[in-house]
Amino acid sequence: METEVRPLDAKVEGRGFYRALVLRRQIILALLTAALCLSVCVDLAIGPARYSLGEVVTALVSPSIVSDQIRVILWDIRMPVALMAIVVGASLSVAGAQMQTILSNPLASPFTLGISAGASFGAALALAFGIVLFPPAIDYVIPINAFVMAMLTSFLIHALSMRRGVTIETIVLLGIAMVFIFNSLMALIQFFASQQAVSAVVFWTMGSLTKATWPKFWITTTVLIVVLPLLTRHGWALTAMRLGDAKAQSMGVNPKRIRLEVLVLVSLLAAIAVAFVGTIGFIGLVGPHIARLLVGEDQRFFLPGAAICGALILSVGSVLSKIIIPGTIIPIGIVTSLVGIPFFLYLILNRRSQPW
Repeated sequence: METEVRPLDAKVEGRGFYRALVLRRQIILALLTAALCLSVCVDLAIGPARYSLGEVVTALVSPSIVSDQIRVILWDIRMPVALMAIVVGASLSVAGAQMQTILSNPLASPFTLGISAGASFGAALALAFGIVLFPPAIDYVIPINAFVMAMLTSFLIHALSMRRGVTIETIVLLGIAMVFIFNSLMALIQFFASQQAVSAVVFWTMGSLTKATWPKFWITTTVLIVVLPLLTRHGWALTAMRLGDAKAQSMGVNPKRIRLEVLVLVSLLAAIAVAFVGTIGFIGLVGPHIARLLVGEDQRFFLPGAAICGALILSVGSVLSKIIIPGTIIPIGIVTSLVGIPFFLYLILNRRSQPW
């Protein structure tokens, strides 16, 4: 005789399953945060002068106890770099995550949509020919140029996307076209620039955290702190948009308006990050995919998950850049690509279901 499942029992069972799912995702986020904290401590410990994790923790908790040498090295030299890796990684990953969400494309990121390429072109103008796009900020000419060109690129893509008949696929193709355009312009700059200027341009496009400073860190952090709550406010709408524009509209969501607001916000995030550290194209692509595999599409968990995953990837990349060749710091963009691309291919070839 079959046991009849009463509606009340099914409802209770459903609530239990949901609570277990939420708890599992919270534990995953907590473990990722713990791994990030450990990576930051290791990043602070490694360098020409190496320290134990105990010395690092002591210097962080009670800086007055340690020697002046340790305090200066950790707080004034290494700390801005380590924290910049966290903020930039989180910014690029969040930008890539929301671009993938609003465009319903797994390959969408600041790099593939041409924002990073535009920033590289703006920086190259300053490095090669001394062209200043915003004269009042002469002390920050390279990041200002990069920021201005990155934002102009995003606004150009948006302006073209507002034309009648333009689809999401067209927006992605516009971004790819911008990548090719700026790469061609970069090649033209390198052709006419001096050898020293070409070296500077090439090094900048590789991405580097070595020139991170406290002012740059606070600017990037401020932008991230301002943008995250605005994206969180659209969390439910963004989750609904993963079902398609038609279903999102049936739930009361305006996809066009959400897409515009989110595109502006993530463009600001990506532009600021790339302006200060150079082109790091891989974080915004793989960070969201890892977060999606771990915590799913619910923006309540996906958004912080993407931020933590991006920060963790770039922090680990910062550690690897110091230890691959002792005594040499490899540009962070090279490290993240070499380490991350095989891992990304593994995720693509081995995941059991296609969320797209």
